[in-house]
Amino acid sequence: MPAKSKAQQKAAGAALSAKRAETNVSDLVGAAREMYETMTEQELAEIAATDHDDLPDKAGD
Repeated sequence: MPAKSKAQQKAAGAALSAKRAETNVSDLVGAAREMYETMTEQELAEIAATDHDDLPDKAGD
């Protein structure tokens, strides 16, 4: 599942970093925290790997 915006891709990257214990879970806020709690590492990796060159900054832009 590809990211729909640059913000979503960035949040997935932050959540993935926490899943892999590279950053602290306590540093996550908002969408990144929710993604961490509800998605698998594989799902997060797929979203985080989305090429963001053609994505809008935020969903709906």
